Amino acid sequence: MDAATLKGLQAPLKEKYRQDPAAAFITLHAQGKTGPNISCQVDTGHMVVEAGLHPATGGNGTQACSGDMLLQALAACAGVTLNAVATAMGIELTAAVIKAEGDIDFRGTLGVSKETPVGFSAIRLQFVIDSPATDEQLDKLLQLTERYCVVYQTLRSGVAIENSLQREAGNA
Repeated sequence: MDAATLKGLQAPLKEKYRQDPAAAFITLHAQGKTGPNISCQVDTGHMVVEAGLHPATGGNGTQACSGDMLLQALAACAGVTLNAVATAMGIELTAAVIKAEGDIDFRGTLGVSKETPVGFSAIRLQFVIDSPATDEQLDKLLQLTERYCVVYQTLRSGVAIENSLQREAGNA
């Protein structure tokens, strides 16, 4: 896709959202269903992924790990955003690899240490880019990718999460 095609696709959407800001507000959905052997099947819209315990918490490694899936979502969002921004800027990407890695101390999630936080203590995102673009263009590309990447900004800024419980009828 070239910049003109991308602009042609996005221009009507941008104008619509300028005229009707409420039209830009969309709620995305995900759903999982618990399964055997401490698993959860998540429908991605393209396939069902079975998530389970990481080997560091007793899993056997045959199921997806939710922590890995979080990093994969970050890499995917950053990659799509990088590609879109590069296209809009007219920057040729000969190749680009996006690497996400995160550090976890599993003592927290296993309850071994109450002082150890549960979750990632650090996440690193690396872009390995082959491009004829100048260093200045690539610096701007990275800056705009960070600015417009939904998953990156959500993780970086944090967001309130609300939990609720709904009992299924007949199980009271």
